[in-house]
Amino acid sequence: MFKRIKDFIGEVKVEIKKVVFPSKDELLGSTWVVVATVLIMSVFLGIIDLSLAKLIRMALR
Repeated sequence: MFKRIKDFIGEVKVEIKKVVFPSKDELLGSTWVVVATVLIMSVFLGIIDLSLAKLIRMALR
């Protein structure tokens, strides 16, 4: 049991050395892309929601 845990931790150490972490500039750039995408999608879905609500209100009258 302990050998399996020790092997697992050893494999994790090997794999973590292969990871390439982003630089600060890359991280900030990606963050701004995510924020902009979320804002654009929020506005788009808000417009769709309002339009469908108005359409349903008109259909129920």
